[in-house]
Amino acid sequence: MTYLSHPINFALATNQLHTWVLYFDVLEEKKTFLKKFLSQDEIIKASKFRFDKDKNCSIITRGALRLLSGMYLNMSPENIIFKYGDYGKPDFEMETELKFNVSHSGNMAIIGFVLNKDIGVDIEKIKYDFEVMDIVDNYFSQLEIESLKKLPVQEHNQGFYRCWTRKESFIKAKSQGLSFALDSFSVSLDSDDKAQLLETHWNPDEKESWRLFSFSPDTDYLGGVTVQSTIEQIEYFNFNSYLNKLSNS
Repeated sequence: MTYLSHPINFALATNQLHTWVLYFDVLEEKKTFLKKFLSQDEIIKASKFRFDKDKNCSIITRGALRLLSGMYLNMSPENIIFKYGDYGKPDFEMETELKFNVSHSGNMAIIGFVLNKDIGVDIEKIKYDFEVMDIVDNYFSQLEIESLKKLPVQEHNQGFYRCWTRKESFIKAKSQGLSFALDSFSVSLDSDDKAQLLETHWNPDEKESWRLFSFSPDTDYLGGVTVQSTIEQIEYFNFNSYLNKLSNS
């Protein structure tokens, strides 16, 4: 995956999809900078986490979401108000074409932005301490299980997370939550580079309405992005680099 370093145009075009990757190991002064954008409720929520790593995750992710949203919306980050759908998916409490989604795992998070399209993102830190084939019946469709079996055993964990991040991003894009039947649709899992929605049982034609992307932002991490459109390219940005430039300017 290549991060783009050219000047960022926050005036998104209808055919653009921006994904921001952020790391939680930031300097205390940078965390303080982000925390000032948070609402009182967000500060209280972060303070209730028992472990510092969870507090940092909450403050940095939420601060980044507010800062970036403010840039795209051309408004003060601290004035942004969020609302939540039936399954907890966040959205802006205002009329706007801008849509977003957030995910975090391990030491990083991702935030995706697009205009007028349903979007879902997922990031996962790959774990190797479990036997993949012992659990796939609970999470994968029959087509996905058969595809996984065709991979060499040493690639099973990679294949599992390719599949999981793509399925999770699709479910989040549809705003259905994990009550959505995981075996009612299938995604590809045989390549890190090519992601595809293969079948949607409730409507065979719906698979043509979505575009899936897969990427690896760092060693032992996999990410998935699903967007309801024909967008063919996704641009990746490093939030930490942007934050350093912003706070030093």
